[in-house]
Amino acid sequence: MEQKIGNLKAGMENVNISGRVLQVGEQKVVQTRNGQRTIREIILGDETGRVKLTLWGNQGDTIKEGQVIKVENGWTTAFKGQVQLNAGSKSKISEGEEEGIPQAEEIPETMPEDHSPQPRRNYGRGGFRGGRNQYRRRPQRSNYGGDEEE
Repeated sequence: MEQKIGNLKAGMENVNISGRVLQVGEQKVVQTRNGQRTIREIILGDETGRVKLTLWGNQGDTIKEGQVIKVENGWTTAFKGQVQLNAGSKSKISEGEEEGIPQAEEIPETMPEDHSPQPRRNYGRGGFRGGRNQYRRRPQRSNYGGDEEE
């Protein structure tokens, strides 16, 4: 089943979507946790909005602006509050059907946003700014001197 760009949310898998290519970026090499990877960024649009599509690997050499493409088995991530679509080695990019896909000038500027709560980071400081926990127990001082001799 195909999804619409406007309905994309971060963390989705097995995303199938068709859209018009609005912009094709240059291929570039980025450093990831798994070493260097080749990517190409494309802006894809349909009647519900636009999304940045990141093609991982050497895909997308034949993709041109204005073309309608179909992405199968993509996945979504969020970066700086924007949902992004990704296509890797297990994804398939093919020519899509023109039918139902608006022309570039008719595609809304809106991009899906990620509204999931951001993880809280306290960097091991005990939960509040001063770094000292005001509720930490302090040793009790005794009021009588138990060791004194009479």
